Amino acid sequence: MTSREDLFSGVKPVEERHRLDEVKLLAWMEKHVEGFAGPLTVQQFRGGQSNPTYRLDTPDKRYVLRRKPFGKLLPSAHAVDREYRVISELYNVGFPVARPYALCSDDSVIGAMFYVMEMVTGRIFWDGALPTLSPGERRGIYEAEIETLARLHNYDPEKIGLGDYGKPGNYFARQIERWSRQYRASETEKIEEMENLMEFLPRTVPVQERVSIVHGDYRLDNMIFDDDESKVKAVLDWELSTLGDPLADFTYFLMTWEMPSGGGAGSNGIKGLDHGALGIPTVKEAAALYCKLTGRDGIPELDWYMAYNMFRIAAILQGIAGRVRDGTAASAQALETIKRIRPLAETAWGFAKKAGA
Repeated sequence: MTSREDLFSGVKPVEERHRLDEVKLLAWMEKHVEGFAGPLTVQQFRGGQSNPTYRLDTPDKRYVLRRKPFGKLLPSAHAVDREYRVISELYNVGFPVARPYALCSDDSVIGAMFYVMEMVTGRIFWDGALPTLSPGERRGIYEAEIETLARLHNYDPEKIGLGDYGKPGNYFARQIERWSRQYRASETEKIEEMENLMEFLPRTVPVQERVSIVHGDYRLDNMIFDDDESKVKAVLDWELSTLGDPLADFTYFLMTWEMPSGGGAGSNGIKGLDHGALGIPTVKEAAALYCKLTGRDGIPELDWYMAYNMFRIAAILQGIAGRVRDGTAASAQALETIKRIRPLAETAWGFAKKAGA
């Protein structure tokens, strides 16, 4: 089986359909990126199914460029200006993100809005079982993930300049509505479980108790770790971030324990593994640490949150299916990704039934 690392890590020559005007980009960077000095070499990261992402090499430094896709886009998707804003504010308060350099909203430069940030170096893990690490190191990585997420959720958005970054209340209701709408816009076949979920989830939303910055895609391979210690150097991919219920992020993170293991193309999950022998915390231990760090008594209605998270991922993947249909998907692996939609919907409906559906 091809691993996620083989599929998504590293760089490749820029695909013809994603080619940039490098002369215009060089001129723009000379004007807007502090300390920049060319010449410039541009390559494309293998990942970045949603927003095409490039590595920019100069003799002295490497940068990362993220841009909106070219072509027809879903409403509200691919808001790289929002990514740039949240990274900027979090960088200012010392949260581990890449240093942002500049945002370009002028489409005439490369054909779409983009931003440039530093390239953070370190370890990226693609397999949730962390097969190259010792049990103690594995536990350290998982605890660092939880501690970093708790730190994000403990910020007061108002105090760090993000008080208007999203609507604070009714987070799950709005998310269900949003992803249902995006799902419909991209729909390529009828899936009964998705129909059931779109009826069940909106009328059973748990009460929201807190408002935090929500990352929206907080998982192992969206982090860069220090080379020598269990420390998160940078959290990547803020495209889905907003203000909302922090339990959305944490229960999404817990889905690692419910997804297939093996590090294949579709998952970095650890379901069915001997967590104790591997040194990986159990769901109960992970929840206890998160609750301790964020001052919570516990996480009720976990089955509902799991159903919601799997529904949301299925809807996101359906968006990729729609872009394959429309010819704008940015990854050759998009077709493989689409195969996960129905199984996710079925599993989500299983959790919904446990939650009372």
